Amino acid sequence: MALTKQDRRLRIKRRIRKSIAGTADRPRMSVFRSNKQISVQIIDDLSGQTIVASSSLIKEISEKTTTKLEQAELVGKAIAEKAVAAGITSVVFDRNGYLYHGRIKSLADAARNSGLKF
Repeated sequence: MALTKQDRRLRIKRRIRKSIAGTADRPRMSVFRSNKQISVQIIDDLSGQTIVASSSLIKEISEKTTTKLEQAELVGKAIAEKAVAAGITSVVFDRNGYLYHGRIKSLADAARNSGLKF
């Protein structure tokens, strides 16, 4: 029986989450990608709380962008700025089962260039 694309991603996601956990001093940066939008959260898994979040649905980002790749870059910059303002400099990157390519890669690179370490 062949796995669907969603089932394959969920298996990869579960395998990744076995070894990745966010703490208060080094939280987890989780990325969600849909066909049209991209969002990212910085999560403290010990307390189960989202510290900061950003999405392509934010008015400043949705008005500027033309391509989804540019959208992902702006979301990466926004999350890094919010995280640094909240006192977070180092995170654990959780690609959430998506390939590290395209929009995921551009978001991660933009976050790194804006001051986050992972």
